[in-house]
Amino acid sequence: MIKGTFVGLRAIEEVDLHQLLLWRNDPSLRRFFREYRELNFTQQLEWFDKKVNHDASTRMFSIVDIETNELLGACGLCYIDWANRTADFSIYLGHKGLYIDSEYAPEAAHLLIGYGFDELSLNRLWSEIYSFDKQKSVFFNNLGFKLEGTHRQTHWGEGFWCDSLFYALLRSDLNPIK
Repeated sequence: MIKGTFVGLRAIEEVDLHQLLLWRNDPSLRRFFREYRELNFTQQLEWFDKKVNHDASTRMFSIVDIETNELLGACGLCYIDWANRTADFSIYLGHKGLYIDSEYAPEAAHLLIGYGFDELSLNRLWSEIYSFDKQKSVFFNNLGFKLEGTHRQTHWGEGFWCDSLFYALLRSDLNPIK
């Protein structure tokens, strides 16, 4: 487990899958995810087996309360490009419908950033969010991610065409060479 003060990141376990599926299928959270459809448990098991357990380009974690081990959400590095040292940065809290908060999510994000840069020797973490996701936009700015670009009208959501916003954090953004 990767431990912080309030949260820990641990391997996703099969016992987590039912709760993670409930959160993934919650329309108030699913609106922020690339997966637009409701998933069934067979699909959840397939994702767990193929992506979490056997895909070298994916590192997924459960976010847990460090004191109680209660499941709070999930985060991970996906689409890891080992040659170019990049990965898609993903995070959300499902517990109590938080999605992104001011305590657990930032600490989990810092733990995941440290894991990506220090343990995996990645150089660049990136994320795609939708333009209506103001909470995550502020979150990424607070973490030091930079808005690198916009792909216009990529997603139908909230009753209109939305843009995809691409954020990234470089290792050198945290440790600039002097």
